[in-house]
Amino acid sequence: MTGTSERDTPSVQRPESLADLLGGRRGAVDATLPPVAFTAGWLLADRSITAGVLAALAVGAAVAGWRLRRGDRPRSVLLGLLAVCVAAIVVARTGRAEDFFLVQLLANAASALVWVVSIVVRWPLLGVVVGAALGQRSRWRRDPALLRAYARGSWVWTATYAVRVAVFVPLYLGGQVLALTAARVGLTWPLVATALAVSWAVVRRSLPAGHPGLRHPDTGPQA
Repeated sequence: MTGTSERDTPSVQRPESLADLLGGRRGAVDATLPPVAFTAGWLLADRSITAGVLAALAVGAAVAGWRLRRGDRPRSVLLGLLAVCVAAIVVARTGRAEDFFLVQLLANAASALVWVVSIVVRWPLLGVVVGAALGQRSRWRRDPALLRAYARGSWVWTATYAVRVAVFVPLYLGGQVLALTAARVGLTWPLVATALAVSWAVVRRSLPAGHPGLRHPDTGPQA
């Protein structure tokens, strides 16, 4: 009975999700902490930019240290901390609290453009990221069905960056610091979770019946 049960439920039968392959939940949550700390410090110190910057840097450094101890990749940790430092430098130079979110706004606009270009040139970034995570390099591009599925899934991620820009721009122009903070939190992990679920569904439904799946690109008889 025990042996039969184990054979009936092998790990390969459990559907993988993009969250399994890409992760991102912890990083997305961690990314919201410095902006929240900045706004909290800014408000509690009677709208002091210095207090907000110090709070953001302290929380950013604490998050980076925690992620390193947890075993996260040093490169991604340092990039996250660098983003906080750049935002702190910008707001310290301009003296406008809303400018703490300027780097994030520009990064999302640039990301939307990069994702669109990747689809147009037939190197959809969703395929690049998942292919790298699975150790496939560019082998997935030789599978027309998989290439098409990744392109469709990449449009979902393009939309997330476009949504953020559409929300952030009017709030930034209006100097709405509290609303920017709320939008940063609401449009980080919740939006990422939605994109993971929707893009995964789009990719799976785009593959023809009998396709071997993401881990096994169908490259034809030459492969």
